[in-house]
Amino acid sequence: MTTPRDLLITTLEVASSRLPEQGDLSLALAGGELIDLLNARAAGLDGDRIVPDESGAVDDRLLNDASAALVRQAPYEPVEDWLWRRGRGLAAVYLMALKSEGQITRRHARWAPFGGGRTVLTDTPARRSARERWESKEPVLGSLGATIRIREPEHPQGQEDQQADSPPDVADEAVESVLAAVHNAVRDLEAERQRRSIEDAAFDNIWRGY
Repeated sequence: MTTPRDLLITTLEVASSRLPEQGDLSLALAGGELIDLLNARAAGLDGDRIVPDESGAVDDRLLNDASAALVRQAPYEPVEDWLWRRGRGLAAVYLMALKSEGQITRRHARWAPFGGGRTVLTDTPARRSARERWESKEPVLGSLGATIRIREPEHPQGQEDQQADSPPDVADEAVESVLAAVHNAVRDLEAERQRRSIEDAAFDNIWRGY
């Protein structure tokens, strides 16, 4: 399994009653893809820019799609730009992939995991592998999970917030850079949502004559 698949499975299992925003999850999935490409030597980092590496290979359809989407001409693409571009709608892509593979099934007649419906994870080796990776506190999956604020039900809210604001604890500098970029992008997206909410509230007040 891959990091983004493990992240989505973990999200659906651990945070099933409080799923993250689709945009946050999509950014984290894009970050997971890039980390897997780095580990597979299908890409490298030159500063903050992603340099494709033809010597690496990946054995996953969606990771192959991610690799094919890399900018292959200098000056190449910054990590942050990649997260926003690749991450657009990526959560839905991975949800459909897991559904087609039988990793998740429909609880109700209408499948809407981010709306009123719910998804049910099936008991598969992929689910058990993702759970083992999460419970072992593997740094990459743990850091991505903390960034989108998924947590075990017994963890207090304050502990979750503190973990999300902590720097990623990984040995690889390139992977650490990607994790930090994901963290920053998710925080920027949240700030933008808050700004729009304030603006919408102000407009409503003006419209109502307040």
